[in-house]
Amino acid sequence: MKVAVVGATGLVGKTMIQVLEERNFPVSQLIPAASEKSVGKEIQFRGETVKVVSVSDAVKAKPVFAIFSAGASTSKEWAPVFADNGIVVIDNSSAWRMDNKVPLIVPEVNGHAIKKGDRIIANPNCSTIQLVMALAPLHRKYKVKRLVIATYQSVTGTGVKAVQQMENERRGIKGEMAYAHQIDLNCFPHGGSFQSDGYTTEEQKLLDETRKILEDQSIMVTATVVRIPVVGGHSEAVNIEFENEYDIEDVKTLLGQFPGVVIYDDPSQAKYPMPILSHNRDEVFVGRIRRDHSKEKCLNLWIVSDNIRKGAATNALQIAEYMIEKKLY
Repeated sequence: MKVAVVGATGLVGKTMIQVLEERNFPVSQLIPAASEKSVGKEIQFRGETVKVVSVSDAVKAKPVFAIFSAGASTSKEWAPVFADNGIVVIDNSSAWRMDNKVPLIVPEVNGHAIKKGDRIIANPNCSTIQLVMALAPLHRKYKVKRLVIATYQSVTGTGVKAVQQMENERRGIKGEMAYAHQIDLNCFPHGGSFQSDGYTTEEQKLLDETRKILEDQSIMVTATVVRIPVVGGHSEAVNIEFENEYDIEDVKTLLGQFPGVVIYDDPSQAKYPMPILSHNRDEVFVGRIRRDHSKEKCLNLWIVSDNIRKGAATNALQIAEYMIEKKLY
């Protein structure tokens, strides 16, 4: 079971390698791959030193899985090359998510969408993954009609440069800017790039990907993405309008029974999900579960998850595990 990690030296790539180790994934040989400038660098895996190779050399090594976290342009160029060589690509970029021929997968929600012979599988955007984990059991029973979402997203979603910018600002050091604005002691409603309609690409993903994963194009979604100065995970305030009336205790039961979701909700004890709670964990935490009294059939949730783990690395590995379990590779 050879496994290639393309983008192995990046923030998500490093976490993928860490999660491979943690989950005892059956790797016979790890093939870390990255851009030419990183070839020859050394990484540690299961107590051994492994050298980073070029992407072309990773193809020649014929891994069973190639897990990508190297950006959309790299995925567009190289994913078909791996796939043409019979290698299963699990891609963490936006390159293939909305391709009708490519399944977009959160295993707990829609693993059934993977078919034997699929050679490119898309990993959803981090903010979408945690959202649909909470929505799926509720949608199946009460049918989601409309979502109003405000996200409070960690700087880790932008990568190492953004984290470095924030740390530099906290130390009073001038350095490279990943954002147009100061991030420390600040927040700004800008994630991704702005479209002609005034929404950002990050906001558009919440609409398009949610519909695709939940297999329902009728769901209406409006979103505002905000970047905040934290590193632990993404937070989302979600207002859900259902087609059918719901029972609040049943909502809690459905969420509590869904694999990977943890209800963390006791306001009287100041108990609610926070990025610091989700940091380095794989669960999706849901709290502030309450009825919206301003409109019928509406519910408020606060959803928090580590965007680098369940929002990227862990979900990608879970896709591979699902494919192994179901003999789909």
